[in-house]
Amino acid sequence: MNAIILVSVAYIAAQMMADVASLKIVLFMGMSMDAGTLVYPLTFTLRDMVHKVAGIKAARLLIIAAAVVNLIMAGLFWLVSIMPADLSTGEQTAFAAVLSPVWRIVFASIIAEVISELIDTEGYKFWVERVTTKYQWARVLFSNSLSVPLDSVAFSWIAFGGVLPVAVVWSIVLSNIIVKGATTVIGLPLIYLVKEKEYIDTP
Repeated sequence: MNAIILVSVAYIAAQMMADVASLKIVLFMGMSMDAGTLVYPLTFTLRDMVHKVAGIKAARLLIIAAAVVNLIMAGLFWLVSIMPADLSTGEQTAFAAVLSPVWRIVFASIIAEVISELIDTEGYKFWVERVTTKYQWARVLFSNSLSVPLDSVAFSWIAFGGVLPVAVVWSIVLSNIIVKGATTVIGLPLIYLVKEKEYIDTP
């Protein structure tokens, strides 16, 4: 039970931090990249950990719950940004400048997250049920190899297609795949931190 709670909290926290950080485009190895990519890749392995310890239904529920939390967070930031400031404390322009949501990026993040994380879930399930329950690192590598490119393409084009130059969007896609892929490989040992749930997965 403690493992489920800790991994679920880490998953939602990483999702929230990634969505906020995605508002800034940074340079990484000479390529454009949304800053959310610095933390977001961890969510795929964390999702695999939840799947391992609690089953597919819990993993699916967590994905949807995280999407709802992120949407509520963006709504709260928007509400706070339009509320009149108490000018006796100063102009207070920093909050709106930094945290006021860009709705296109918010929706791009949530749509890409839900689609790619659900695909990750099905990939993980396929590997465990149809390939082998051994080599746990392989199930993470397989499921993430499906979800990482899908997430990168979906987010980048929904968020920035038609807004940024095509070359920049593809640069964001490529940098996302590189960083997420590297994070997947580095994070493979995390799957061994939780115990396998003894269950038979059902849709």
